[in-house]
Amino acid sequence: MGRLWAKAPPTPHEPLLTIDHLWAVSALILAPFVGSFIGLLTLRLPADRPWAMSRSACDTCKRRLGVVDLVPLVSFLVLRGRCRTCGTAIPRRYPLLEGGCLVIALWSVLAFSGGMILLTALMGWSLLLIATIDTEHLWLPDRLTLPFGALGVIATLAIGEVPVWTPLVGAAVGFGGLALIAWLYKTVRGFDGMGGGDPRLLGAIGAWVGWQGLPSVLVWACVAGLSVAIAQTLVRRRFSGDQQLPFGAFLAIGAWLTWLWGPLHALLT
Repeated sequence: MGRLWAKAPPTPHEPLLTIDHLWAVSALILAPFVGSFIGLLTLRLPADRPWAMSRSACDTCKRRLGVVDLVPLVSFLVLRGRCRTCGTAIPRRYPLLEGGCLVIALWSVLAFSGGMILLTALMGWSLLLIATIDTEHLWLPDRLTLPFGALGVIATLAIGEVPVWTPLVGAAVGFGGLALIAWLYKTVRGFDGMGGGDPRLLGAIGAWVGWQGLPSVLVWACVAGLSVAIAQTLVRRRFSGDQQLPFGAFLAIGAWLTWLWGPLHALLT
């Protein structure tokens, strides 16, 4: 669990610039650029558009963007949120995701030390990408969840002295448990109660937090989902029982909080 590798107390005569500072600065500098890339992916992946080798361009005038247009956050402010050629409004998702990644990096800096800073930020950025796509499209593509799970296996083995099967058990329990719940729901109600990508996402999360952290992930996810449902009911003054909610986004919230704070039973003891 991420919180097991928390910051060590400072020692006397600690130098002004330490390895921790370098990790922190790296995460904070990378964050807006990662956010810009996430903004690109959230638009192009659902539309099945190329993203790996194609240059960014304005969707309206098709002008290829230069360096002046591509500095995260700064370009949006300097250009006042509009394309400098045709004046079309730049999607606000870009500064929002860039700022979100910066918040995740800062949170990682405050929570951990050393290489755990960048690793935690990378986890948070991945979850932000997955949650954004699921929120907007109710879609959890395997091309995102499976690499996220593989990274969780590598991370768990790299940062903790645990048996090689530990993250694999977490992944198996996460996938199998939620797949069983989905099957039981469909058997009883006669229709699907969750998307097919949700069990795979929880399996990927299990590779990060272990099977012990999965109940906490689900508790946080249910709290987040219930909060959204209540908020929608208050705003719209109605809530439909068959309304679809992005459960993958709620699982992402649960994974992030469990990674930062550990299992709920550990917090309560």
